Amino acid sequence: MKKLPIGLQTLEDLRKRNGIYVDKTEHIYKMVTEAGKFFFLSRPRRFGKSLLISTFKELFKGSKQLFEGLYIYDKWVWSKKYPIIHLDFSEIEYETVEQLKDSLEKFLDDTAIRENITLDKTETRLINAKFAELIEKLHESTGQQVVVLIDEYDKPIIDNIIDKQVYDKVKRILHNFYQVIKGNDTHLKFVFMTGVSRFSGVSIFSGLNNLNDITVDERYSAICGYTQKELEMNFKDYILLLSKKLDLKYEKIIALIKEWYNGYSWDGEMSVYNPFSTLMLFDKNIFENYWFRTGTPTFLIELLKKNNQLTGIFEPIVVDDIASNSYDGGDIDTIDLLFQTGYLTIKERKIYLGVPEYTLNVANFEVKDSLVRYLLNAYSNYPLKELKGLQTTVHQQLQDLDGEGLSESIGKLFVNIPYPLHIGKEAYWHSLFLLAMNALGFDFKGEILTNKGRLDAVWKGKDFVVVCEIKYSVKKTIIKMLEEALKQIEDKKYYEAYSSKKVVLLGIAFNGKDVKCKFGKLYSKNKS
Repeated sequence: MKKLPIGLQTLEDLRKRNGIYVDKTEHIYKMVTEAGKFFFLSRPRRFGKSLLISTFKELFKGSKQLFEGLYIYDKWVWSKKYPIIHLDFSEIEYETVEQLKDSLEKFLDDTAIRENITLDKTETRLINAKFAELIEKLHESTGQQVVVLIDEYDKPIIDNIIDKQVYDKVKRILHNFYQVIKGNDTHLKFVFMTGVSRFSGVSIFSGLNNLNDITVDERYSAICGYTQKELEMNFKDYILLLSKKLDLKYEKIIALIKEWYNGYSWDGEMSVYNPFSTLMLFDKNIFENYWFRTGTPTFLIELLKKNNQLTGIFEPIVVDDIASNSYDGGDIDTIDLLFQTGYLTIKERKIYLGVPEYTLNVANFEVKDSLVRYLLNAYSNYPLKELKGLQTTVHQQLQDLDGEGLSESIGKLFVNIPYPLHIGKEAYWHSLFLLAMNALGFDFKGEILTNKGRLDAVWKGKDFVVVCEIKYSVKKTIIKMLEEALKQIEDKKYYEAYSSKKVVLLGIAFNGKDVKCKFGKLYSKNKS
């Protein structure tokens, strides 16, 4: 049985260690032979970008033995070998602006030495000029155009995004550095850049207008990640082992893996599995949150909390052409950020008069469950390890229509909220309640539009539906707000939209740190 390629990010290492390689060379072949030579791809972290870069590198080096048995093996001209500049920003120092400059210069010098190239030693030269000289002399010395591969191009920018002053300087350095690529078109055979974010337009790629952004190009939607077919074909032995370990039928295991780790899409049609989480599942034989905990940036959680913008997490959100969007330092759009970093993905794409429209939502159970838990912790300071026990209690309280008990449970979640965060807006408390219930495993939906108005929250249980109205005030009493909440549901007849099931009304009132829940009338299928 072939080995799981956990931690193997180079094609050479993976193939020599007998690791499973999910063959992406058909996509690579089409890109290199049919679609030009300057490419950019954005994908979330831990999604196979570095392995993809390595595959390009070995291909242009002519490492024929590494491609035996793969799609491209009998289609490539292996006798041609190209000079390669491979820049991986995970290996570049950039804690300060000077460190970034020095590290880039050292990379260029080391590459020149390795390729037996002598560069101009003038100390006052800019790194851009040295980069251009390296490309030109590599072409001249080998007689072959140069391949440029840049991995994690945006890492110095992302890691300095909180410090606006450093961020602007870093962005300017990289902007000038990347412009060298356009000016050396005649010396270049192929250019491929990848990262997490998409700094486009007037930002880091301005002027580099010959770069083909294939992020949402349907032809390359599966170039990273595993399709359903690839998963079952390459990992069947591991799926069978997992099935035996958990004593579940093959079909049930497949359904669970899909629910937890599939769902990422960049065209709204082809969905792929998160490769890192899938590999960790087969290694540990436990369904767990693997991807989220490996490096979710603190600033992302803080930004979501600050903006109180949870659209897309609980409900799909429709946006314009995502391909033209980017975030840029101090002007960060939360939805764009969530999409680019992999917390939201494209669930549907429609074309209206030639213009695309995208529906975004959370990719899968792993991402949603992890995101709401961490957000709840950020909002309320409630310990994540205690959620599991509270989940069982709340489920029973909902079943028993126990308003007093539910009040006590919800109160526990919010008792540790610092006083300055007691924002006097109902929307804030709506978000907190939805986060709490979803973190506890209940798929509460928020802001439901009906023909009678906007309903705050709905939960569809196995045997009944809970219809909620949430109120917040420091001027009104808890009792008064509960009465108003239940009366609003009754007056607007929100329950009628769910008349095919038993419907339970639930009023929730917040007053400072005080919270009370009260169940109202119970509506049967055919009578109230």
